[in-house]
Amino acid sequence: MQILLKNIQVVAPSSPFHGQQQDILIENGIIRQIGKDISAAQARVVSGDNLHVSLGWTDLFAHFSDPGQEYKEDLQSGVDAAAKGGFTTVMIVPNTQPALHTKAQIEYVLSRTRYSAVQVLPIGAVTKNLEGTSLAEMYEMKLAGAVAFSDGLKPIQSPGIMLKALQYVKAVNGTIIQLPDDLSISAHGLMHEGIYSTQLGMPGKPGIAEELIIQRDLELAQYTDSRIHFTGISTRKSAALIADAKGKGIKVTCSVTPYHLSLTDAHLVSYDSNLKLNPPLRTAEDVQALRDAVKNGVIDCFATHHLPQDWDAKQVEFEYAKNGMIGLESAFGVYRKYLPEVSVERLIDMLSIQPRKIFGLPELSLSEGAAANLTIFDPEQEWVLTTGHLASKSKNSAYIGADLKGSVKGIINGQYAQL
Repeated sequence: MQILLKNIQVVAPSSPFHGQQQDILIENGIIRQIGKDISAAQARVVSGDNLHVSLGWTDLFAHFSDPGQEYKEDLQSGVDAAAKGGFTTVMIVPNTQPALHTKAQIEYVLSRTRYSAVQVLPIGAVTKNLEGTSLAEMYEMKLAGAVAFSDGLKPIQSPGIMLKALQYVKAVNGTIIQLPDDLSISAHGLMHEGIYSTQLGMPGKPGIAEELIIQRDLELAQYTDSRIHFTGISTRKSAALIADAKGKGIKVTCSVTPYHLSLTDAHLVSYDSNLKLNPPLRTAEDVQALRDAVKNGVIDCFATHHLPQDWDAKQVEFEYAKNGMIGLESAFGVYRKYLPEVSVERLIDMLSIQPRKIFGLPELSLSEGAAANLTIFDPEQEWVLTTGHLASKSKNSAYIGADLKGSVKGIINGQYAQL
């Protein structure tokens, strides 16, 4: 199999061809030649105006609902959604039924996705059955292929358990991913606690529920000298706390979702259940602070928090709707539209380089002789998201019908290509 990318702009700072327009010939999953005016009679030619290519993108927090809730998403439809969004690697949360909390469950995911266009990497559960009371078999899961550890959508509430987990993963050079949320404060909230929750008569989730967990876990990470990653941070103070911790040398990194960079609690006046999320949408001031944190490097990378929900889970009263929104297919279009001051090069660094660095994934290369792991995109094309763009089994996206900027044209991952 040969693929020839014609006159394509290279966005890969580690490549000698960065910033240049080149032809790239890929044969049997290997980059064979990079140069001008390459011809290959048998190759499938990919060309077009303003095509760009980068190293493959990685998402670090997605839910594929398999095993247990395959009617919402399964491993194959999750892979298709990721490829549609330009991702060649996806880390999936352990909130399945049964949970990904044993070596056998990790092996199930890896064996089912071994020959997929997208590399699916399971995140192992920190606690048995995600119950938050006793540690799971993290060492065995690490040996089996778990890329990190988290209780995913169920934040670790016990400081004692978090302390033990941080101490434990240090021995295997692992990282704990925490979705910061103190459930003793936020458990009954439906949206951000503020002016709009008062106007709409809905119980609120205050930002302090997130910030207290971040403060606590930063202390524990400093005490253990272990690595922690906060995903889905959503408030101005959360970003400030993490910036301060980085200045102290604490081993902390963080990611933000597309939703918290683009939408506010004001959007909930429509009672759109697709906007019922956890963490909830915050204020316009919080959104601006998060955008600034992306620009100044406090936020290391992005995480889609792709969370499929079936029709019945969303088409009910807001109070009873399940949390979550799908996000893989629309992510790049949201980042480009709502972060206009952030360069394409910086966005690509956050999508392709930083996640792999944080979680110790093998470094990729855009050079002759390297395995092809590439994302092809047009950073300027404006488009409207429709259900036709969605490969996910679920359609719970608040961006359907929205104008976005920056479209994905396809991925190449070894011998697999979706173009």
